[in-house]
Amino acid sequence: MRVTWEEGGRGGSGWEGLSPDVGRCRLPVWDCTAGLVAGEDAALLVDAGSSVREGAWLRARARRLLGGGHVTHLALTHPHFDHVFGAAAFPGAEVFGAAGIERVLGDGREELRADAVRNGADPRGAADAAGLLVRPRHLVADEHALDLGGGLRALLANVGPGHTGHDLAVLVTGGGSPAIVFCGDLVEESGEPQAGPDAVPAHWPAALDRLLALGGEDAVYVPGHGAVVDAAFVRAQRDALAHRFDVP
Repeated sequence: MRVTWEEGGRGGSGWEGLSPDVGRCRLPVWDCTAGLVAGEDAALLVDAGSSVREGAWLRARARRLLGGGHVTHLALTHPHFDHVFGAAAFPGAEVFGAAGIERVLGDGREELRADAVRNGADPRGAADAAGLLVRPRHLVADEHALDLGGGLRALLANVGPGHTGHDLAVLVTGGGSPAIVFCGDLVEESGEPQAGPDAVPAHWPAALDRLLALGGEDAVYVPGHGAVVDAAFVRAQRDALAHRFDVP
């Protein structure tokens, strides 16, 4: 469906339209991307924000953009608090993640809560979100295709490991627009890619090779943090990571 995007850009004040059917917003504090793909029959949200409150904000904004419709599918790109803590705000959605993410969101709740607090999250809100963490019902080991209606399709691809052990990318095609790839934090534009203790540096450049093969040269690439980029940016970041971690 064609959406009138509430332009506003960074800081949670609005949505950046990437095509008539696809938009994203840059949430405040951590400049984290959330994406919305609006098909005729279904709507996919990519990542859910850094708290239950932020997830509820996304749900309300998505419903308004969808003309009263609801988010039916939720894709979590990787198991970091700023991308998954809002998932409990979407109780009716079918939730997807890369295979293995369910273990992190189950056994790793306390570490996610602690990481959120270390990064400045409200301790009480972080504890609430950790207690309500949603483990995806649909685990993607390779690829999973979604037909959202109206010729709009989303391909969920397990392209990791890299930024974490469980990185999911979302390729959106159809609607007469160029392909759009939601990269999660495999790609970052607003700063150097962050490699925490759960990163797999030796495999990160190969994950970006898979990402580029997925989207191709003409795709729009949406980082987990920062402005939209092109294939040349992704390739340059791939080479920088290979040099940084001394891998091919």
